[in-house]
Amino acid sequence: MSAARPLRIGNASGFYGDRFDALREMLTGGPLDVVTGDYLAELTMLILGRDRLKDPRRGYAKTFLGQLEECLGLAHERGVRVVANAGGLNPAGLAEAVRELADRLGVPARVAHVEGDDLTARYPRSLAAHAYLGGAGIAACLREGADIVVTGRVTDAALVTGPAAAHFGWGPHDYDRLAGAVVAGHVLECGTQATGGNYAFFADHDPARLRHPGFPLAELHEDGTSVITKHDGTGGLVDVGTVTEQLLYETQGARYAGPDVTARLDSVRLTQDGPDRVRIEGVRGEAPPPTLKVGRNRLGGFRNEVVFVLTGLDIERKADLVRAQMEAALDAAKSRPADVRWDLTRTDHPDAPTEETASALLRLVVRDPDQGAVGRALSGAAVELALASYPGFHVMAPPGTGAPYGVFEDVYVPHGAVDHMAVLHDGRRLPVAPAHDTRVLEPVEEPSPPEPSPPGPTRRAPLGLVAGARSGDKGGNANVGVWARRDDGWRWLAHTLTVDRFRGLLPETAGLTVVRHLLPNLRALNFVVEGILGEGVAAQHRFDPQAKALGEWLRSRHLDIPEALL
Repeated sequence: MSAARPLRIGNASGFYGDRFDALREMLTGGPLDVVTGDYLAELTMLILGRDRLKDPRRGYAKTFLGQLEECLGLAHERGVRVVANAGGLNPAGLAEAVRELADRLGVPARVAHVEGDDLTARYPRSLAAHAYLGGAGIAACLREGADIVVTGRVTDAALVTGPAAAHFGWGPHDYDRLAGAVVAGHVLECGTQATGGNYAFFADHDPARLRHPGFPLAELHEDGTSVITKHDGTGGLVDVGTVTEQLLYETQGARYAGPDVTARLDSVRLTQDGPDRVRIEGVRGEAPPPTLKVGRNRLGGFRNEVVFVLTGLDIERKADLVRAQMEAALDAAKSRPADVRWDLTRTDHPDAPTEETASALLRLVVRDPDQGAVGRALSGAAVELALASYPGFHVMAPPGTGAPYGVFEDVYVPHGAVDHMAVLHDGRRLPVAPAHDTRVLEPVEEPSPPEPSPPGPTRRAPLGLVAGARSGDKGGNANVGVWARRDDGWRWLAHTLTVDRFRGLLPETAGLTVVRHLLPNLRALNFVVEGILGEGVAAQHRFDPQAKALGEWLRSRHLDIPEALL
């Protein structure tokens, strides 16, 4: 690959379980230099950890091998390199499986892998504990001629910073360039979320266009600028809105820290560069923080639940009755569950035309370190009420014996605490030096808000008529990025959607720490809600355990909006 020209780097997976045919679509849809795949999330590491308990040879994303079986020859013919974090907990095992596959198919392929992220042995009682590595190991593999690079836990953006650094010859201190690649990588990492998938304003577009969105790619330039686009003729759309929304996803403030560089999201500038093309420029970078994040997954205990269906009249009184009956039974049990939670969801409607729309759902969830405390104690008590509780008693499904649940925790270690290693196709092992220059993360000075909107008539309406949003999870926290499509909407949004107003619109956040960040270049606010997800997605603390729809709930809430914006 010549460093004189832009690097075309695409994405073919946003999670473990994404569209299987995406790799073929990206390889056949148009020119590419590198195709990446992001298979790992906090929950995925727990799933792979349980796989490895059953078979120590596993612990990687098996679907990646299936995709390569169909596409390895295509990638070789077209000269496209493949970089994926599908190695999960066992990148060496996956690399060996890929070599065996290539030999069987008769496709020449130099397969390398990156290791050093696995710190499980240092954290007793962990199912998996892995440091988030940067892209330097990937870059080392590519510089030495690798055709396929598989990794364990690296940052999602490392799948782009590594190839970019190898292609352009960037050094570890090229912070602005690296930061530009981080931003491009963050847009690409979730696949079709950058090309119209899960887009707040999807209803403004032809449904046929969004039915099968193409996967995104970035045209990266030597100066760190990029253009986000997709292959010609594929579905979906790429505009400033889709890119803005993905940039806000799972971020927490103006400084977006990683092991290679801290990218300043408040410096990002987006412009439409033609149909399905968005230019990213102006990105500034700073030295990375002095520590690496380690994602620790462990078993938190056992969980069980039962959902009571309450139909027709007297919903609240029916809920009170069965709650009192179940609480008495749990109190009388040999061991009451350590955590007992009730949620009544009023899905019922008066004078409903169907039984389902006449019904509400009362969910009881119990957790305890001891499986026995959540098994028979719950199932026996619920079943025994079948003829002795509220009229119309039934449950969605009988409770079982209880299932294990996971807990995700962040811990941090110095850069030098990991043995970051590039393992080449010929067996050579190249150590990757840790970052020498670092900068402690500090909050940025809060930018001044724009001038407020002039006064005028208002109308009560949903926030989503004038603002987009995307929300997601980071451990036990959730973020909600909210953005305006127009400058006048931004002036109103920045002054109206305060932390107090946010809490008022989302009462579930009352009592929790909520931090608001302003990103004027993106016409956006980013809210971080601390603790709303408990111990993380695997603990299933709430109805929407990954906060995927928290932003859509916010957009559905009504407030007084200037008529000039509607």
